[in-house]
Amino acid sequence: FNPTVVGSSPTRPTRSASPNGAMDSYRSLLPGELGRFAQRSKASSALPAEPDLRNVFLQILEKAAELVPSEAGAILLDDPLTKVPQRERNELVFVAVFGPAAGDLLGRTVAAAEGVAGHVYCTGTAHLAVETEQDEAFASRIDNETGYRTRSIVAAPILIGTTVCGTIELLNRLDGRPFDPHDLLLLEVFASYAASSLQNALDARHAQELAKIDDLTGLYNDRYLHVRLREELTARRETGEPCALIFLDLDHFKPINDRHGHLVGSQVLREVGYVLRRVTADDNAILARYGGDEFTIVLPGRGADEAAELAERMRVAISEAVFLQRSHGPDLPALHISGQVTASVGVAAVEAGDGPPPGAGDADLSNWLIHRADEAMYVAKAQGKDRIAVSTT
Repeated sequence: FNPTVVGSSPTRPTRSASPNGAMDSYRSLLPGELGRFAQRSKASSALPAEPDLRNVFLQILEKAAELVPSEAGAILLDDPLTKVPQRERNELVFVAVFGPAAGDLLGRTVAAAEGVAGHVYCTGTAHLAVETEQDEAFASRIDNETGYRTRSIVAAPILIGTTVCGTIELLNRLDGRPFDPHDLLLLEVFASYAASSLQNALDARHAQELAKIDDLTGLYNDRYLHVRLREELTARRETGEPCALIFLDLDHFKPINDRHGHLVGSQVLREVGYVLRRVTADDNAILARYGGDEFTIVLPGRGADEAAELAERMRVAISEAVFLQRSHGPDLPALHISGQVTASVGVAAVEAGDGPPPGAGDADLSNWLIHRADEAMYVAKAQGKDRIAVSTT
């Protein structure tokens, strides 16, 4: 061991035809693509296991088509990451579809103010277009682009609690007749079932997310860190890409607790988490609180040099940060703590030819990488703190 100090859309699978035999396939976005649509408020208690979101949406469409036999249908949802209170300013995404034009629609984004689905979303009320040519809410643009002819539509809003988050719509009855008020009533009732199924999926997903998160900082916890690090190292065996790990420990943190109390210390840790997220700005990075005032950052695809550059930016950002700049209540007044908290940072990476013998498992490689970064951090501590060290073993 010899640390050195550095400075101070894939192809989507399809399902078989539904029992009524009318549609060629059911399709939905893949689980990874659907995940962002589950980042919204959850109202009921969490379920023990995370469901397959793709199957949830596909089953909703299948049941709807059984209830009101139709040629085609879709579930459109808003994006909770970009959603604004004015519904007409949002966009809707086709997250699950069936019918002849399914392949052209899946993943497509449309303005929330457009068409029957948009009208239902914006008004929060179900809509029946008996004949689309005579319906003011109908927009023919998508038909023109896909070559599909929509003759009749029935659509209902999907709500999470009291918040409209999307629309379920069915197109063209299988028997050739227009949809009627009875079909509208059936779909409205079914939309409540769809919302309940989606709510359960959100709750289960939320429970899974909570199990990964450190309550104080909002970063991942150490248990999830070990899981993800092993996954990334497993993937590295296939891709050959490097994987780096930053191990960060705060300097002079105990005096903060001793002088101001543990509530202030906890708030400082929380704000350090904010700093690390802001500086990292990498969607692939895995940021975790390792324990106490220690933090780790896994950087898939990055070697030691890139990780060292990021570690230095983190070190500088923490040393320059002003903590508790505003009051968080009577027990957490604005203290403007600056110049008192710094960080010692260790960096290690697994690159070509690195690691334990070929027979070692990914758990061994994970522990080996953590140990190297941890030792480098202690070297930074021993050499004066507020600096980084890179393992060159």
